[in-house]
Amino acid sequence: MNTQFKALVITNSDDTYSASLQTLNHSELPEHNVTVDILYSTLNYKDGLAITGKGPVVRSFPMVPGIDLVGKVTTSHSSEFNTDQLVLLNGFGVGEKHWGGLAQQASLKDEWLIPLPATLTPKQAMQIGTAGYTAMLSIIALEKQGITPDSGDILVTGANGGVGSFSVYLLNLLGYTVVAATGRVDQTDHLKQLGASQVIDRSELSAPGKPLAKERFAAAIDSVGSHTLANVCASLKYGGVVTACGLAQGMDFPASVAPFILRGISLIGIDSVMRPKIDRIQAWQRLGELVEQNYLDKISTEINLEDVVNVANELMAGNIRGRVVVNCQL
Repeated sequence: MNTQFKALVITNSDDTYSASLQTLNHSELPEHNVTVDILYSTLNYKDGLAITGKGPVVRSFPMVPGIDLVGKVTTSHSSEFNTDQLVLLNGFGVGEKHWGGLAQQASLKDEWLIPLPATLTPKQAMQIGTAGYTAMLSIIALEKQGITPDSGDILVTGANGGVGSFSVYLLNLLGYTVVAATGRVDQTDHLKQLGASQVIDRSELSAPGKPLAKERFAAAIDSVGSHTLANVCASLKYGGVVTACGLAQGMDFPASVAPFILRGISLIGIDSVMRPKIDRIQAWQRLGELVEQNYLDKISTEINLEDVVNVANELMAGNIRGRVVVNCQL
């Protein structure tokens, strides 16, 4: 194990907020029971907020951002993991409250980790990342509620976003008929290539609506919230199900109980951060079985740690499309 490693470090002292690539000593790592050499991480929107300081993401300083990582265990004081084993992490406040994945080494709690599925390479896992993982959790939730490809149209809101685009792609692979709602209707061809049978403008759902609307969808995956989620609920067929996993439009939920008590619909919250280990393992195993390499290569670009700050600024400016994978060992 190298005694020194590179890490992106965020500091905030004397009201000066900055993020820079630094060389740290191994002894500076937090003391947890599993240490890994990080192979790949990602640059998510939340990481962009943390690095640029445009959102109150970081809870303590100094902080190493990065909410996703794949690494090889170098030392383990856990009965669950062995030296040289490949492990995967999403969430648990890593990159916000605990040092995260945008570094060459990390010290982590075993409860945060799962084994990397044998069907995925480290890079593939980060090409999928939290976005694909959240989409898979949402689909599993729909399946558990009895939603099948024969149930009818499945709506995906925020369809050009990370979770949305993965949801369209995965649902199509599983045989569902997908309706994609987006504010970027110029991306219609792209969404149809992912598997959407129909693309609608988000304006059909984003304004204040009626307590009950025409029954249109058997189920939905919503990453938008606010009026959009309320209108989705109002548009579900009897017994329909919607999973809520995002708040791009807002945290509010200006809805009525009408679709719940008159149509018996269900609203299920999807949390990817503190998910029990059994759920994480199941979701990642399904992803390893379903996702195709050519799709991952189309939607992702690879950078190294030295590029992260510049690319984070581009991400926050809206100039980045798709997944950004960070090779931490370059």
